[in-house]
Amino acid sequence: MNKLFFTPLSIASGMIAGLIAAKLFEAIWARAMHEDAPDPKYRENDWRKLIAALAVEGAIYRVVKGATDHGARVAYAKSVGGWPGEESPDVKNA
Repeated sequence: MNKLFFTPLSIASGMIAGLIAAKLFEAIWARAMHEDAPDPKYRENDWRKLIAALAVEGAIYRVVKGATDHGARVAYAKSVGGWPGEESPDVKNA
């Protein structure tokens, strides 16, 4: 039941995380490269720079999304009293 009630909060926090990650990436790229990040929709992009930009953007997004998701789960658990999801991963003996 906690998972059902947590879903709207999860969707909202995911959207906010995406916006934060995009702004953070733009700021980091502009500061490091002194130019805007290459956009995949333009023909005249250097492949190496495009791939580097996409990799950095993906890493930043994943970190921000993971931290935001976990933070939302912790806040939900503190306010409601139940964890929305699995307590720990199922570990199988090899």
